[in-house]
Amino acid sequence: MNNVNAVASRSEQSILQTNKVIRNTYLLLSMTLIVSAIAASISVAMNITSPIVYFGSFIGGFVMLYIINKNQNSVMALPLTFLFTALLGFGIGPILNSYLAMSNGGEIVMTSMGMTALTFVGLSAYVLTSKKDFSFMGGFLAAGMVVVLITMVALFVLPMFGINIAGLHLAYSAAVVLLMAGFILYDTSNIVNGHYQNYVMATVGLYLNIFNMFIHMLTLVGFLSDD
Repeated sequence: MNNVNAVASRSEQSILQTNKVIRNTYLLLSMTLIVSAIAASISVAMNITSPIVYFGSFIGGFVMLYIINKNQNSVMALPLTFLFTALLGFGIGPILNSYLAMSNGGEIVMTSMGMTALTFVGLSAYVLTSKKDFSFMGGFLAAGMVVVLITMVALFVLPMFGINIAGLHLAYSAAVVLLMAGFILYDTSNIVNGHYQNYVMATVGLYLNIFNMFIHMLTLVGFLSDD
């Protein structure tokens, strides 16, 4: 009888811990998205167009990811996370400005933002309500990430040989959007099923899924909106 009570107690504690991680993750995620949006707005208002800013934030983001991972259980985890999302938000200013300079640029940006939000909310709601375990997707997503990284290298190298990469670039963006959708299912499932114990890292994972999906959604919507 005591063993049964002990198991029940541990199960209840596990559920409470998982619910706490879920609550803290989505609260922090909403705050980081606001911080990122403010940073992006500042970058746009400053009319920053140099790609160096984007690539600089990209490299800085990798460094910040390493630092956050090393400090995920310390008091520095939260300020580092906000700094990380502000850096990436500021870094997409040149991309946003390049679209906003187009006649229908505002529409492209808002449509991309809306489609990204709907995709994230829809996929997250499905996992949160069904509690389906998508951990089986880990291997497929890892393989997909390798393909995406190889394609990214090709996008830099092929133009040096005079090869037109417009079609490849479009296919690459479509692949990244699908891959990020898979990661949203995978990461949300891991949160719901108690595989994530640290809500900071869970938040960073979901934020990156949304961020990357939005960047490449811009490419797809921009292509479809091209006159």
